[in-house]
Amino acid sequence: MDKIGIFYGTEKGMTAAMAQVMYRVLGDEIADEPVNVNRATVPGLLQYKALILGVPSYGVGELPGRTTGSDEGNWEEFLFRLDEADLSGKRVALFGLGNQQKYYDRFASSLIHLYQYVRAYGAEVIGDWSTEGYHFTRSHSVIDNRFVGLVLDHHNQPEMTKDRIITWLGQVKPGLLEKLAHA
Repeated sequence: MDKIGIFYGTEKGMTAAMAQVMYRVLGDEIADEPVNVNRATVPGLLQYKALILGVPSYGVGELPGRTTGSDEGNWEEFLFRLDEADLSGKRVALFGLGNQQKYYDRFASSLIHLYQYVRAYGAEVIGDWSTEGYHFTRSHSVIDNRFVGLVLDHHNQPEMTKDRIITWLGQVKPGLLEKLAHA
């Protein structure tokens, strides 16, 4: 596929809304409409060489799904279907949501699970993000003092959301497009 695929899991619609913002910023010339993983197929995801994947924060820093109380299927169920898939040759940028005031001790920790899964399946992950400007005590999604992907706290810092998305997309877009050029 010659476009960037955007896939997300969502509970209350916020991750879907952020995926839509990213899609609009990138434009439909280089990105396809975002797809909820509860409606996605494995072949649908595997057709892309460059992906943006988004995860809500849910449970106690767990991967969202039915075992964490999700009403619909989410990343847990999708990744179970993806089991044994080969993501080598794919370049993936990740984003996650969180609430740093309410969950300061596990802020955006669901993101690390998605990161670990896609890396274990062979994907190259790009787009780590600074922890500056956030106020939390702990996040499992921090490696070497940086988030493993873009983290958005639209509940407590809505005024920063769009700028963070635009800045992050500016950082990951060249790497994602480079992958498309070599597809």
